[in-house]
Amino acid sequence: MKDVQSEKDLRHIPLKHVGIKNLRWPIELMDKERGTQHSVANVTLAVDLPHDLRGTHMSRFVECLRTLGPVGLNEIENILDKLKEHLQAEKAFMQLEFPYFITKAAPVSGMTAPMDMDCVYKAEKGERFKLRITAVVPVQTLCPCSKEISDYGAHNQRAWAKMEIEASELVWLEELAALADAAASAPVYGLLKRPDEKFVTERAYDNPRFVEDAVREIALRLEADKRITWYRAEVESVESIHNHNAFAVVEKGE
Repeated sequence: MKDVQSEKDLRHIPLKHVGIKNLRWPIELMDKERGTQHSVANVTLAVDLPHDLRGTHMSRFVECLRTLGPVGLNEIENILDKLKEHLQAEKAFMQLEFPYFITKAAPVSGMTAPMDMDCVYKAEKGERFKLRITAVVPVQTLCPCSKEISDYGAHNQRAWAKMEIEASELVWLEELAALADAAASAPVYGLLKRPDEKFVTERAYDNPRFVEDAVREIALRLEADKRITWYRAEVESVESIHNHNAFAVVEKGE
């Protein structure tokens, strides 16, 4: 059959990314406590396309995943190598977006429940392999200004600590979650009984943090980890008394 995708293109415009996205695929993840954890990822796969080729073979992206089964962290570089080989590309790209579950124990009752966080693996390989890991961790912030000016109480709310890192060694998603908890006014839990709720709200009240405070605390902890070679951190607070969110960002190297 005629291979239309491989026809020559005379417009002389190379393409940075050509591929597929919004593919749901089973993924096997390394779990610090249980060894492995299974989830479902939203997958993006792409390669560069030289200026003289009209198109790429889209079915081959799925073929590269199919032959490897569930995708684990160790398999990502192998998938990129297969994409480069089967699609005759100099560079390949892969992004996996998935929920990851950690088990957290309530601070007083000790009752455990899973809590999800959104994570991303973003990888590319040309001459060398590059991987960035993102974790978005729900936390709590309590406003120092509100506490200072109020006769009683202070506004507090859920916030999101988003950390994107490059590392020379494995950094567990559980470690990023614990780091975010330590930087916030208080952690968020999947299950709390009344004594736990009392503990968490009082802890937040005793530990007020602006988003600026929380993101700086995250930066200090990421900077101190010698495995982490680059990072970008953001804390976004879903404000409880304002009709807007508050956020702050820090990036290594800026």
